[in-house]
Amino acid sequence: MADQRKERTTAALLHAAEALFRERSVEDVTVEEIAESAGVAVGSIYNHFGSKAGLHAALVERALATDRDFMDRAYRSTDSPVEQIHAAAEQYLAFYLAHPDHFRMLAFPDPPGRYAAGQELSERLARSVDEQNQRLVDAIRRGIATGELRAVDPDRTATVLWAAWNGIISLAWRPDSLRRDEAGLRELLETATDVIADGLRARG
Repeated sequence: MADQRKERTTAALLHAAEALFRERSVEDVTVEEIAESAGVAVGSIYNHFGSKAGLHAALVERALATDRDFMDRAYRSTDSPVEQIHAAAEQYLAFYLAHPDHFRMLAFPDPPGRYAAGQELSERLARSVDEQNQRLVDAIRRGIATGELRAVDPDRTATVLWAAWNGIISLAWRPDSLRRDEAGLRELLETATDVIADGLRARG
């Protein structure tokens, strides 16, 4: 019974914090606001997470694990490098559509803040970004090695791909005519990846 109550409290705090952090920065949101929104005592935050920074870190860790689950599907050993590049774009969009708050937390993180835990979290996020970027870089390098892709700088090309994907997905938040729904995002993402991948292909 106690374990179930702990799980409910943890889930309520994570849900409340995620909703508040969606609208304002982590530093601007108070523990009192989180506790009130979750319907629990302020002490529950410290009991379950140690601090507001610990609660934020738990949210980020959950987002990282979810993102990893999606991106793992993109790099099947049976697929060619170009197929993996397309799959990475598809899974990145799928991650956003299924978990938009997680996506924003990772793609456009809050500044690390002035506290030690914030700096540690920023470094953890940077390592995760590097890990995912390296998988894309490796796919490009394999394509070059097999002759499927022309000789380009793998690191710069991977950065261009991530920048294109993030920019397209962020159109979902625009208030003007550039705003796109799910179908529009998918269409633009496929177009951008096709154009870049076609430009990467080795010419006979």
